[in-house]
Amino acid sequence: MSRHERISPVTGFARMIRSLRRSPAIALVAGCASIASAQHHPGADSAARFAAGAHAIALVTRQSPALQGSRLTEGYLTQPTVMGHARVWRDALTLQAMLSLEGWTLERGELNPGIVGEGYIDRRHPHTYLHEIVATLERGVGGRRASLAVGKGFAPFGTDDPMGRPFAKYPINHHLAQVLERVVAIVSVGVGPLVLEAGSFNGDEPEGSGDAPNASRWWDSWAGRATLTPLPAVEMQLSYASVRSPEHAGGGGPDDRKWSSSMRYESTDPRRYALAEWARTAQYVGATRSFSFNSLLVEGESELGPVAVAARLEVTERPDEERLLDPFRTLRPGHDFSIVGRSRWTIATARITVPLALRPRFSLHPFVEVAHHRVRETLRPSGFNPTQFYGSDRIWTVSSGLRLAFGMPHRRMGRYGVASGQ
Repeated sequence: MSRHERISPVTGFARMIRSLRRSPAIALVAGCASIASAQHHPGADSAARFAAGAHAIALVTRQSPALQGSRLTEGYLTQPTVMGHARVWRDALTLQAMLSLEGWTLERGELNPGIVGEGYIDRRHPHTYLHEIVATLERGVGGRRASLAVGKGFAPFGTDDPMGRPFAKYPINHHLAQVLERVVAIVSVGVGPLVLEAGSFNGDEPEGSGDAPNASRWWDSWAGRATLTPLPAVEMQLSYASVRSPEHAGGGGPDDRKWSSSMRYESTDPRRYALAEWARTAQYVGATRSFSFNSLLVEGESELGPVAVAARLEVTERPDEERLLDPFRTLRPGHDFSIVGRSRWTIATARITVPLALRPRFSLHPFVEVAHHRVRETLRPSGFNPTQFYGSDRIWTVSSGLRLAFGMPHRRMGRYGVASGQ
């Protein structure tokens, strides 16, 4: 069956589970879990702890201009997600899973000017149905901790998934600042405030919501991250990733060499959150660098009485790729001349939210989010003229919606075991 053939969510789940069962790393985790079970002493506190939750955003977005001066107004159910979390064997083994239903609700993509990735441009692509399923073994002696995480999830690179951050609209650096939905094996070691992670994963990005990582590509890429927590609320990280042929599932395409650094602050009661990050992705053909893309982002959120106010400023370079008859889709896999230009996007976003806890474990968050985008070419001559394509080099988006959440709160995504800080 062609990798581009549309398949159902059930088929996608089944393929992913079958592929994970063949993983030698999964066998290793199963073996370690058996050992942990055999070593468990009767009478010890072995009660398992389980939690589950779900959330989704009912969203309406108006973009002006969108195409050649015209405006677009669209509605979606975005980020529909079901998640589960379990701790067993005195917290030695953690199991976590997340299902995304965006393949049903966002097949056309979500209006998000400037974003690009996985065959979509100026629309955010839907994530795979099986967004995350990871098993983690963790042990500690004294001030030292170690963990092994295996499954489908995030490589140890960059910052948290934007889904767990304050804004509904993703930053356009999503593919520069995170590497997700891969089959991963991650070893993490923590000593005091320092955590070191090293992981291997498949380089190919998903080609559709029901797609599973290409088994022939497992472990062809790697990443490492160092995280320092000098104060309880402050976290700093530096990471690097070498990703083989992400845009060409069969291999043979340009490789990505990625750097990321960030500083993060978060406190509770009242909530205060801030993130500053820098990311760079350079594309290489062999030893020759072809393109590089840089990003700077600063965002924050603060509770002010009954409301939460957030702001974000992002400056990101993106590739301008050859488009299909559908102007929001790009050729995939691309050819040697698929990138026809490069543009720099400067985006200022403001958001106000009114959190409403209606009853235990159920909440509503009505919000309004306004963003101003400015785009300009950074390569000349270029095959992409933003002013001609959009009708202006300045774009406004206004999004209003309602976030519904039930059960366990959305945790930080992209860190496992020792690196999760839990």
